[in-house]
Amino acid sequence: MFIEFFYLLRENRIPVTLHEYLALMDALDKEIGTYQIDEFYYLCRTIFIKQDKHLDRFDVLFSHFFKGTEYLADDFFLKIPEEWLRKNLENDLSDAEKALIESMGGLDKLMEKFQELLKEQRERHEGGNKWIGTGGTSPFGAYGYNPEGIRMGQDRSRNRSAIKVWDKRDFKNLDDQVELETRNIKVALKRLRNFTREGIPTELDLDDTILKTSRNGGHLDISMVPEKKNKVKVLMLMDIGGSMDDHVELCSRLFSASKHEFKHLEFYYFHNCLYEYVWKDNVRRWTDRIPTMELLNKYNRDYKVIFVGDACMSPYEIMYQGGSVEHANDEPGIVWLNRIKTNFPYTAWINPMPESSWNYYDSTQILREAMSYRMFPMTIAGINETMKALRNKKVQYKDGLPK
Repeated sequence: MFIEFFYLLRENRIPVTLHEYLALMDALDKEIGTYQIDEFYYLCRTIFIKQDKHLDRFDVLFSHFFKGTEYLADDFFLKIPEEWLRKNLENDLSDAEKALIESMGGLDKLMEKFQELLKEQRERHEGGNKWIGTGGTSPFGAYGYNPEGIRMGQDRSRNRSAIKVWDKRDFKNLDDQVELETRNIKVALKRLRNFTREGIPTELDLDDTILKTSRNGGHLDISMVPEKKNKVKVLMLMDIGGSMDDHVELCSRLFSASKHEFKHLEFYYFHNCLYEYVWKDNVRRWTDRIPTMELLNKYNRDYKVIFVGDACMSPYEIMYQGGSVEHANDEPGIVWLNRIKTNFPYTAWINPMPESSWNYYDSTQILREAMSYRMFPMTIAGINETMKALRNKKVQYKDGLPK
C-alpha cells in the first residue's frame, strides 16, 4: 500500500528517495503516527517533503490516495477532542441545528454513536441513514446532509454543516506551478540581482573593522564601505494586443513587479513579432514609434533582454517579409529577433500560455528554437528558470531544460 503511495509521489515530480521510504517504514514499525490519519499525514509530510513548493501537491496526492481513509487499524476509532468539536459547532451550524443536536442527546451521544459505527462498519457505504458513507443522511460521512455531520473523505463542503474537514489545502499558494501574484513574481525576480558597491562609503564593514581593530592592539579602527546596489539592467519587450488581451492581468503583475525590483528597467511594446518599430505608449503607437535599431545602438550588451508574449501567430508573421498583420514590414520578424540576440547575449522569453499548449502552435515552436529554447512559462518555476538563464549566457537549452 505505502510503496504505491511512494511511487505516486515520484510520478508527480515530488523528489522522494528510497531513504525517505525506509524512514517511513521505520517510523511505522515504531508505531509513530500509525493509527490516526492526521498523525500519519504529518509523519509522511515531515519525511517526504523538503521544499515548501511541494506542500500543496503533496496534499492533493495524499487526499487522492487515502481518500475516505480515517483510521489505519481495525481496532482503532477516531479520537476527536470534544473542545475542538464544540468550537466548530459554534462556527458552522445555525441556532436551529444546534438546538436539534441538543434535542437528540447532544454531542456526547453523537460521539458515542460515531465510535460504535466505526467498530461495526468494515466496508464502504453510500446513501442511507445509518452507516458511515457518502450521499446519505447519516451524521457521519461525505456529500450528504445531517445537522450533526462529521465529514469523512470529502474534498469540500457541500451543505456547509460538517464538523471535520481533512482536505484544506493550506499550502495551495506555495506550489511553484500556480499562476503568479505580484509578490511571488518579486521573489522570483530577486534571483537576477547583481550587487555592487559604488559611491560614498556609508555602511559599516563589520568584518574588516574587527580585523583592523585586532591588528591595532584592540584600539577601534572603523572601516566603511559604499552601500550595495543592484546594478542589473533589464530591457523588457512586451507583446500587446490581439491574443495577449487574455493575459493582460497576469502580464500587468509581471510588469509591476519588474518595475519595483529592477532599478534599471527599460520597456517597449510590440505586436505578435518584433519588427522595425516598437513603442512606449500603446495609445500613441502609430505617432510615437521608436525604431528598433535605436534599441540596438542605445543600450549596452550588459542589458538582460526579456521578451514577454504568447508566441501565438501565423508562422509567416515570423518568417516572411510583409508578414505582419498590421503593416508591410521590410524584413521578416526573425531577422530582428536574431539582431536582438546577437547584440544582447543574455536573452530569454516568458510565455503566459500554459506550457502544455505550446506544441499546438507552429509559431511557438519556431520562436522557441530561435531563442535557443530559452522560453519559459509564466509560473514561479518558469520565472526562476528565466532568471537562471539570464545569469548565464553560455547555458544552452533544449526543450526548456539545460543541456
